[in-house]
Amino acid sequence: MEKAFVNEIKDMNIGTVLVDEPLANHTTWKIGGPADVLVEPKSVEALQGLMTYVTRKQIPWRTIGRGSNLLVSDKGIRGVVIKLSEGISELEIKDNTIKVGGGYSIIKLATVISKKGLSGLEFAGGIPGSIGGAVFMNAGAHGSDISNILVKAHILFEDGTMKWLDNKEMEFSYRTSRLQKEKGVCVEAIFQLEQGDTESIKAELQKNKDYRRQSQPWNFPCAGSVFRNPLPEYAGQLIEKSNLKGHQIGGAQVSTMHANFIVNIDDAKAQDVLDLIAYIQKTVKTNFNISLETEVEIIGEK
Repeated sequence: MEKAFVNEIKDMNIGTVLVDEPLANHTTWKIGGPADVLVEPKSVEALQGLMTYVTRKQIPWRTIGRGSNLLVSDKGIRGVVIKLSEGISELEIKDNTIKVGGGYSIIKLATVISKKGLSGLEFAGGIPGSIGGAVFMNAGAHGSDISNILVKAHILFEDGTMKWLDNKEMEFSYRTSRLQKEKGVCVEAIFQLEQGDTESIKAELQKNKDYRRQSQPWNFPCAGSVFRNPLPEYAGQLIEKSNLKGHQIGGAQVSTMHANFIVNIDDAKAQDVLDLIAYIQKTVKTNFNISLETEVEIIGEK
């Protein structure tokens, strides 16, 4: 990467700027090669300035949140990686409506609002991502998802413009939103919740957290569910029926606890995970004639 380009970004005073930063340090799988430049903007305004700059200079970019649901290639990512974190994590609560920054932890938000007797985010107990990532993926569990509570999302588009998009405009479907088709960053979201019994809400949230802890292998680095459920079937059941629990390639293993998880048990490389994904897909296709699609996002230089 040209030094002038790096220095120009540093001179913009937009937050933390790291050069050749290993993305293994920023993903829950603990896998991923270097980003040419990783930026953690200190504010929405700083992010908007950066977006305008990289678009004008035609520099490739992408965002990450808390690095869950993400497989970064061993060669890393060229251009600029924007990490939404503390600088874009403001929270406002007014009656049953909340406005929250894209860098805010979704599980932290669920915990905070449960203590205020606000219901609607209990499903997020144990989901390790950010609000921005949750909106991007229409994250969900336990029969609910982000689309059930989102009023509108504040989106920063590639040309530097910002626009509020309502629920319908976000084009939500199963683990999908408009942001998977049109490049943009969710910098804020507004959610409509319901007043409920505080103790009941906290109990439901804790139950969901406990379920994840007991049924999912978070004792090893992982990224959540690897495959989308080909409803009415469930990916984990198809993989388990294929006798693939415990199957290992390199340092990557199909979890013995939950077959729709791949765990990093021994310094796994991205290629180990990709090879294991391909093997699972081939086996399930042979056994059940069902094509499994990945839920995790696979990014980076091939």
